[in-house]
Amino acid sequence: MAQDSVKEDFVPSSKNQPGKEYPMVNSQGYARFRVEAPEAKSVTVTLGLGGRGGTKLEKQSDGSWMGTTEGPMDEGFHYYHLIVDDGAFNDPGALNYYGSCRWESGIEIPAHDKDFYALKDVPHGNVQQVLFSSPSTGVERRAFVYTPPEYGKTDKKYPVLYLQHGWGEDETAWSNQGHANLIMDNLIAEGKIEPFIIVMTYGMTNNVKFGTINQFDAKEFETVLVDELVPYIDKNFNTVPDKKHRAMAGLSMGGVETKLITMRRPETFGYYGLLSGGTYAPDDLKDSGVGLVFISCGSKENPDRVTSAVEALKNAGYNAVSYVSPDTAHEFLTWRRSLYRLAPLLFR
Repeated sequence: MAQDSVKEDFVPSSKNQPGKEYPMVNSQGYARFRVEAPEAKSVTVTLGLGGRGGTKLEKQSDGSWMGTTEGPMDEGFHYYHLIVDDGAFNDPGALNYYGSCRWESGIEIPAHDKDFYALKDVPHGNVQQVLFSSPSTGVERRAFVYTPPEYGKTDKKYPVLYLQHGWGEDETAWSNQGHANLIMDNLIAEGKIEPFIIVMTYGMTNNVKFGTINQFDAKEFETVLVDELVPYIDKNFNTVPDKKHRAMAGLSMGGVETKLITMRRPETFGYYGLLSGGTYAPDDLKDSGVGLVFISCGSKENPDRVTSAVEALKNAGYNAVSYVSPDTAHEFLTWRRSLYRLAPLLFR
C-alpha cells in the first residue's frame, strides 16, 4: 500500500503511557512514531515489516523525529524499541512489557476480533502474585494466579491450567501482553466455559541462548513446576488435585516445555496445549491417558505441520484439536486467540 494512500485517522495506541499521544495507529494498521531527541543524528524504530530494518524516523523542524511504518502491521500486540544513534532505548510514550529478555516498548494494532479480550463491564477475576519456596533452586520463586470471579465465595474446588510464556518473556506475559484474565472473564460471563484457575510462572527459559533451543531439556523447570509449584497451589488454593483437573499449555518455548514435561510426567497433567510450540506425534502420547491435545499456530507460521500432526493424532485415536489463527505470525494475537479456543475444551 502506497504511503500516499495512508488514512490520516491516527489515534494513540492503547498501550501508551497515560497522556501520551504517540505512538499512534490508524484504521489500516499503520503505526506512526514521534520521539523527542533534538541532539540525535538518527532514530530508528525496530518495529517494521519483516526484514526491512524497522522504521527510520525523519528529523522535524522542532527537533523531534517522526515516521510511519512502510506498510500496515499485523493486528495485535508488538514489541519494539528505539535505536537512537548507536544506543537502544525504550519509547518514552509507550508502556513497557517484558520480552526479548528485557523490558520492551509495546504497541497494539487494533484487531477486528478484539472483543474477546476487551475489558468489559463483567465480573472480574483476580490475578495475584504468590511467592513459593523452591528448594531445588535455593530461592523463593514467583507465580501469578488467576482465580475466577466467583472464587472464594463458596467451598467449590477448581481445575487448574498451568500456562507458560515464551523465550525472552516471564511470568507477567500472559496477563499483560496476553490478557489471559480478560479472556477468561469474558468467557465465563458469556457462559462458554466452566471457571478454572490459571497459574503462570517463570519457565527458566531465558538462560538458553537464542538459536540453541534444541539443547533445552526443561528438567530444572520440571522439578520447580511439578514438585514444588503444583503442591503449593494445591495446598493454598481450592483445587481439585488430580490429573483429570490439571492442564499444561504454553506458547512458543513454553510449548516446548509443555511437550517435554507432559511426556515425562503424564501422571500430572490430563490436558496438553502447544501454542506455536511444536507438535506431538502419536508415539509421544503412548500410555499418557491424555484427555485433550490442542495444537495451534498463526497462518504465517507453519500451519500445515500443525494440521497434519493433529490429523495423525486423531487417526491414532486421540482427542486432538488444531487451530490456525488467520493472518498472524509468531505473536500474541495468535496466542490470545489460541487460549480463547482452548479454554472451552478443557476439563470436559
